Amino acid sequence: MVRKAKFTHIDNESGVHMVDISVKESSERCASAEGTVQLGADAYSALVEGRVTKGDVLTTAQLAGIMGAKETARLIPLCHPIALEAINLTFSLNEKMYSITVRAEATSVGRTGVEMEVLTAVSIASLAIYDMCKSISKDIRITNIHLVSKKGGVHGVYHAHDSH
Repeated sequence: MVRKAKFTHIDNESGVHMVDISVKESSERCASAEGTVQLGADAYSALVEGRVTKGDVLTTAQLAGIMGAKETARLIPLCHPIALEAINLTFSLNEKMYSITVRAEATSVGRTGVEMEVLTAVSIASLAIYDMCKSISKDIRITNIHLVSKKGGVHGVYHAHDSH
């Protein structure tokens, strides 16, 4: 016997819908996500030395990530709009790998989590880095965007394994 999977965003007629979260309790929700931008030697040194002609790469990426998090519900069709209490982006430079780890952390008080917001923030910040450095190198790679942790809601606490 083949069992049909139950999808929360698909109704009985296979049409999509936004999940009703009105019955959920409001609680604090926190999440973090990371991704890596592999720049290569030339773009990495230009970024570190402040020689990127478009301007301050990391400040621009930080603003882009914040804006991305705030626009998540407009970008992801069935994602609920939420009020973010905080969104923070940080960058770790890896000189040996010529890469940047982009990290986003967000907090909200509501009925649904902030996982999509932190994943969007990392994605958009990474794309901003790519955009600002693409004149130096076309071989920039955005990799390993993933949820690192989440807290709150019915599923409780989640921490990614270090297998990434």
